[in-house]
Amino acid sequence: MPKKTIVILGTMDTKGEQLQFLKEKIMAHGHEGLLMDLSTGGHAAFPADIFPEEIANLAGKDIQELMASRDRFSVTAAMSAGAQQKALELLSAGRLHGIVALGGATMALIGSQVMSNLPFGLPKFIATPAAMPVYVGRWFGANDLSIMQMIMEVAGMNALVKNAIAQVAGAIAGMVAEALDYRSLKLPYPSIAVTEVGFSDQCAKYVEQLLTEKGYHVFPFHAQGTSDRAMDCLISQGFFDGVVEIVPAGLIEARFRGNRAADMTRLDAAGQRGIPQVWAPCCLNLTGAGPTRTNREKYIASGKVLKIDDMRAMTRFPVDELIIGASLYAEKINQAHGPIKLIVPRKGWSSLDQEGSLLYDPQEDQIFITELKKQLRKELEIEEVDANLEDIETARALVESLDAFIIGGIQDQ
Repeated sequence: MPKKTIVILGTMDTKGEQLQFLKEKIMAHGHEGLLMDLSTGGHAAFPADIFPEEIANLAGKDIQELMASRDRFSVTAAMSAGAQQKALELLSAGRLHGIVALGGATMALIGSQVMSNLPFGLPKFIATPAAMPVYVGRWFGANDLSIMQMIMEVAGMNALVKNAIAQVAGAIAGMVAEALDYRSLKLPYPSIAVTEVGFSDQCAKYVEQLLTEKGYHVFPFHAQGTSDRAMDCLISQGFFDGVVEIVPAGLIEARFRGNRAADMTRLDAAGQRGIPQVWAPCCLNLTGAGPTRTNREKYIASGKVLKIDDMRAMTRFPVDELIIGASLYAEKINQAHGPIKLIVPRKGWSSLDQEGSLLYDPQEDQIFITELKKQLRKELEIEEVDANLEDIETARALVESLDAFIIGGIQDQ
């Protein structure tokens, strides 16, 4: 097996002995360990391969000034920026086949930021004793990285610390040994990404079945705020030839701090690449109102709350938020380079707001569509279907529309 290079992120002034041990263990697995020292606190007792001075310079900073600074936020931001740039340089030079960060919460944060810029499929690993739930979600983001909770502090070299670091070395070495070259990861043509949630389950099944029958390769993503962002990341890296956005709701959820919030860049990737998109409006009208929602009071005030289980309840977005949300989606459409079509079921936009449900309100749904049309600066075809989202008529309209885009694109080539 050819030797591969694993970049090790850490601070040699505080974790030098542990990082050196990690490097030795990685080398024992037959790989090269490349230590990137992000120290800003003092003298390193062990040598590094990439020094803090270089990392600071890449961020346009002087390492001595950073060491003297009491502004920890700015220091961390600078070293993170420099490390991100250096990692990309190493990747471009063929000297980064995997990456591991070892240290406390700050190093885990920097590591996650560096890893977020690296391609899907390249092994990424964070080992930290600070893997608290409130932090982990931030570190993961939409990235394909692994996090190991080390339990004990990374201090000293007792048997427990050595055992944990040896496992870290084994994990990243094994990942690098088994990973395909990320540049070789290709999807068969034509591959279609599909977003879904439990409230669009039947629609998603119909869409997958109909697309498969037409010869498409279908890749579903759960639109809970993370998987749909990961889909966008993959799209931006060149994966997928089209998207069926059954559930594009991560954007409005981000705007109003819902439990399924993605972020405000949601939907950008497909529009920037110009690949065909067909949207349905699943859950653009509904949002969570269960006990885990931080700003729950506003959403239970209407009294129209549908309890699903002990953790989940759903209600309708207030009209003022529907109008704001429509403007957000119109802007995404206005900025998109490729073809987009919207399929609107008249009898409810999910399994939760079917006709007869507490949440069924087609008049309010129409407010969203009317405002969307007002805000559009480019032509958008909107096809209305006399059905609920979960009926096969909606799925058929989604699939036929995407198929027409794909076939039209082939014929234009």
